[in-house]
Amino acid sequence: MELSVTQENLARALSAVSRVASTKAGLPILGNILLRTEGNRLLVAATNLEIASTYYIGAKIVKQGAITLPARLVSEFVSSLPKGTVELSTKGAHITLSSGTYQSVINGVEADDFPELPSINEDEAVKYTIATADFKQALSQTIITSSSDSTRPVLTGVYWHSVDGALYLAATDGYRLSERRLVESKSQIAAIVPTSSLQEVLRTLTDTIDEVEVLFDDTQVRFRVGEAEVTSRLIDGNYPDYRQLIPKESETVITLNASEFTRVVKIAGLFARESGGSITLTADAEKQELSIHSIASEQGENTSSAPATITNAGQVTLNSRYLSEALGVLDGDTITFRFSGKLSPTVLTASEKAPDYMHIIMPLKS
Repeated sequence: MELSVTQENLARALSAVSRVASTKAGLPILGNILLRTEGNRLLVAATNLEIASTYYIGAKIVKQGAITLPARLVSEFVSSLPKGTVELSTKGAHITLSSGTYQSVINGVEADDFPELPSINEDEAVKYTIATADFKQALSQTIITSSSDSTRPVLTGVYWHSVDGALYLAATDGYRLSERRLVESKSQIAAIVPTSSLQEVLRTLTDTIDEVEVLFDDTQVRFRVGEAEVTSRLIDGNYPDYRQLIPKESETVITLNASEFTRVVKIAGLFARESGGSITLTADAEKQELSIHSIASEQGENTSSAPATITNAGQVTLNSRYLSEALGVLDGDTITFRFSGKLSPTVLTASEKAPDYMHIIMPLKS
């Protein structure tokens, strides 16, 4: 193999895929990055057998070929080079990288030993094209409520599914739940995408990318982000029927300014650290005021309040971190917060007429 590429493009590609490289016991090749010429482009790829990340860059190809190189060494070396042209040439399992006055020989492994990269039949796949801003927001709004408990694998991902002609994303860890309506959908889809894979896609996104293409087959999903692709296995299993947990009506309905709500929750959280984050929210319908009380047994206690529009008085105890994280991803100037008594689920939405996002938090037993 013999070719030349720009340092900027090669460094970007290596940085994008190297995070996926893994040194799993017994498979040291997974700690390597594959470099392979394809036509007049260079394919840069890595996989840990769960996720595969690929990146294509334009190159001046003199001689076709392929090799795999230690991910950390080659990515750190190339990123340290000055801008300009990088020359690559292989001899057996060794590659020489030259740029100006810099030259290194890196010992690699023959590309034949590298696992086959996953493929998807695009003609049969379910395909969505999603604006980058909507995609990023939808993932940030749902990833936070997915579980890290490996004993319930279906909850460690985000559930992509079509309902009533729309694509929805949902995630729950048993204590909270989020649902986001994303785009219209003529296709039927029900797939659980690992949260770790979605986080990798988010890291791959740049400001220059306008849209993300998402392709599903029966066992995999592929995210195409400009010249980069991230392909992941889907989580096998049936997602719980979470919609039955969403209360359609609530006795107490509170609407208040988002930034004011965020501030009083943050202050209350400072005093709730010793009590497992427990804060008590009281809606006063007469005063039209929401107050939040928290106690730090040895350091003091706090009561903060904010003006609100309240229908029916009520009180509920929540985890302050869960509430802060929910407020951090709700997109709106005003928030509607509703519940029925101390033990029913609380529902948070932005106060638009038809909000696309819903966040549910289960109360703590006070």
